[in-house]
Amino acid sequence: MSGPTPALLGVRHHGPGSARAVTAALDQCAPSAVLIEGPPEADAIVHLAADPGMRPPVALLAHATDDPGRAAFWPFAEFSPEWVAIRWALAHDAPVRFIDLPAAHSLALNHGGRGRPSPVPAGAPGAPGSPDRPAGPCAAPRLDPLAALAGAAGYDDAELWWEDAVEHRRAGGRPGGDALAPFEAIAEAMGELRTTFGESESESDSGCEGGCDGGCEGGSDAAREAHMRLKLREARREFGDGIAVVCGAWHVPALTEKRTVAADRQALKGLPKVKPQLSWVPWTNRRLSRHSGYGAGIASPGWYGHLFHAPDRPVERWMTTVARLLREEDHPVSSAHVIEAVRLADTLAAVRGRPLAGLTETTDAVRAVMCDGSDVPLALVRDRLVVGDVLGEVPEAAPATPLQRDLSRLQRTLRLNPEGRERDRELDLRKDTDAARSRLLHRLRLLGVDWGEPVCSRGGLGTFRETWRLRWEPELAVRVAEAGVWGTTVVGAATAKAESEAVGSAALAEVTALAERCLLADLPEALPVVMRVLADRAALDADVAHLAQALPALVRSVRYGDVRRTDTAALGDVATGLAERVFVGLPAACAGLDTDAAAEMRGHLDAVHQAVALLAEAAPAPAARTPSKGPAGPGSSGLRGRWAGVLGVLAEREGLPGGIRGRAARLLLDDGRLAEDRAAGLMGLALSVGTEPAEAAAWIEGFVGSGGSGGMLLIHDERLLALVDDWLAGVPAEAFTNVLPLLRRTFSAYDASVRRTLGELVRRGGADGGRAARGVGGAHGFGPDLDPERAAAVLPTMRLLLGLDTGGETGGGTGTDTDVGPGRDTDALTPAVARAGGAGR
Repeated sequence: MSGPTPALLGVRHHGPGSARAVTAALDQCAPSAVLIEGPPEADAIVHLAADPGMRPPVALLAHATDDPGRAAFWPFAEFSPEWVAIRWALAHDAPVRFIDLPAAHSLALNHGGRGRPSPVPAGAPGAPGSPDRPAGPCAAPRLDPLAALAGAAGYDDAELWWEDAVEHRRAGGRPGGDALAPFEAIAEAMGELRTTFGESESESDSGCEGGCDGGCEGGSDAAREAHMRLKLREARREFGDGIAVVCGAWHVPALTEKRTVAADRQALKGLPKVKPQLSWVPWTNRRLSRHSGYGAGIASPGWYGHLFHAPDRPVERWMTTVARLLREEDHPVSSAHVIEAVRLADTLAAVRGRPLAGLTETTDAVRAVMCDGSDVPLALVRDRLVVGDVLGEVPEAAPATPLQRDLSRLQRTLRLNPEGRERDRELDLRKDTDAARSRLLHRLRLLGVDWGEPVCSRGGLGTFRETWRLRWEPELAVRVAEAGVWGTTVVGAATAKAESEAVGSAALAEVTALAERCLLADLPEALPVVMRVLADRAALDADVAHLAQALPALVRSVRYGDVRRTDTAALGDVATGLAERVFVGLPAACAGLDTDAAAEMRGHLDAVHQAVALLAEAAPAPAARTPSKGPAGPGSSGLRGRWAGVLGVLAEREGLPGGIRGRAARLLLDDGRLAEDRAAGLMGLALSVGTEPAEAAAWIEGFVGSGGSGGMLLIHDERLLALVDDWLAGVPAEAFTNVLPLLRRTFSAYDASVRRTLGELVRRGGADGGRAARGVGGAHGFGPDLDPERAAAVLPTMRLLLGLDTGGETGGGTGTDTDVGPGRDTDALTPAVARAGGAGR
């Protein structure tokens, strides 16, 4: 150390160049103590940074004990100057002290006390830490010292200047150089900026750009710097002047100001306080990126980590890593590509006047040489390498809430480790371990800890299969801390929260959804409370739409007993009672609805129909499936029989919206409870001349507006198609414009092949053309007669495919008299080639 005064090391948070410079300066100074910008309450747990189980990126998490949602983070990466200073001090047995404003004050100030309030939740748009409003001292647009220095150096990009001036420098500059010289230059530059622009709060804390990530939000720079000076005085009294201070470069001139102790204490007087609790939590590279919720001011943490660890030739090593990644993803990249990419990156740096090829040059070179100018593989490089999916680790000895400890125990037991990278995981609920994993994820979702998100399974539609999309985000640690108010274990906390939500829910659908979630999460102690509230809400709610909306979720819950081995008898009784009330009130509720309300009610009709089918399977009752003249056959009985009666009333009753009547008729037809001639009769009535065109179009939409299945119904039943065709041809010209959008919306939902076949049928005469085609070849949408020559051309191939060739002629020719085997005739192949013969026409 050049003198007895403390070494003030002004840095940019999360900068590899600053980290290397700090290491060199500490090696040269060998201080007796190291002071770090951070919350003093973390002094008790800073020693865990030397634990072998601690792997950056990690963060200090501070939250108020009485309000866990009031929280702030101080993230550290391997290339963070503060982290390397902490590790250096612990390795050299030097005391480490944090000197920033205590978390007790910053948490209170961050939520409406003195200083800058934060009226929106952390991580939300506009909140400290979000991309549009960075956390920390950059919580409002202010001076950017980097931009001022970059402009003075002739740069129009502050990031580019900082990389060239600091991040691309090797440790200590020239061999044998003074490691403190860069920090003295930075301190002088910050002093000039503060003199020129005043001691207002800077935007980037000399490159911080929110790097403190919430650690310094709340409280002005004046209060923070006053506290730093007080802590610096205490350290000098305890350890002497041979100490080092690592802080944001903007604060360095303030630490050398001549201020009295009384003045500094006066600046801190009256600050609000809360009781904080601090712990270490894992962090991710994505959260170190400014584009994430808790932006930390660096867009390329993976690139910065590479610069920090590369002992030499960083560009060559980077290109090799990129090539390895692209080859793993089946992109053809050779050693020649790597060599040419390095040359191009160095050439671009020389042309642009940069001392070393930076991320911009390497990215341009990778795009041009390895990606053939495409941004598609380049996006993979940016996602995997420039940012990265690294998730830090925290040792078990780190302080944690009881709920967090229970969650960690379950994660180890179930081998369900948190990962920073998004990953899909399929669970087979028939296996005990997968069923336990499913219960854990559902319980966490109920607690608001959305570690996993259910997605549609690609492996099938079985109820025993679940697919989850998992990604652990650092802010979930805050959610776990918040959920700790409900209990000390995951199951206990989820049970308590479910009971509280049930009592506080006003809508019937909310309670039924909660009952479903309780079954998914296997919370038997919460289910009786939810069921009691559900019964009370169902008894008091007379709105049929609400009942119909609640029934599907309730019926799905009844079926969970099959795979999850959950007793759902009580739910079955409530669901049956709810269904009966829907049956009674639905016809009256469908009357007098406008277009939007009718469309919504039609959706409820579909949902109730599916729910009744599931409920009937859970409690089977004999039911006749033989089509009858009426909507409900004489053999109909049980729940499905009563529902068929309701659908019959809806299909027959005049005055109801056309979409509902058409949909009811279609559901009866699909279930075999409505004869085809009766369905044709109902369609004929709905499409008669006396019916308004818009109402008739709504009936058609309700009857056939179900995607591909509705189109296939028209293809295979020419009578229904002829009715629709005749009605549409008879619509008056003045009404056709109003009808066309409704029909277009209906038929656009069909597959292209279905629409094409319907068009062929209509073009060839509708039902007559279809019957003619069926009479010859049995195929819809083709000509009524076959082309013998075209049909004969495919016979040799058909014989080979069907194994009918016994050594006869396999060449071309007509093939109509070719022997195809003993006792066989080419007429047997006519149906098989009918489609081929007609298609060529």
